[in-house]
Amino acid sequence: MTTESPRWFTSSYSDNGGNCVEIAANLAARQGIIPVRDSKVPTSPVLTFQTNVFTTFLTSLKDTP
Repeated sequence: MTTESPRWFTSSYSDNGGNCVEIAANLAARQGIIPVRDSKVPTSPVLTFQTNVFTTFLTSLKDTP
């Protein structure tokens, strides 16, 4: 079995102000996870969320006025 490497992505909504995170959505379909890291420190620890948890989080952000 081969391990797929994360392909990190920063949102186009990021204004390069330094307060950004990157996600690796390419792992969602196969592994069911979304890794998240600090875009300023790529060697920082990676937080990993189950896809459904991350989707709920994003939905709650969109629903917040």
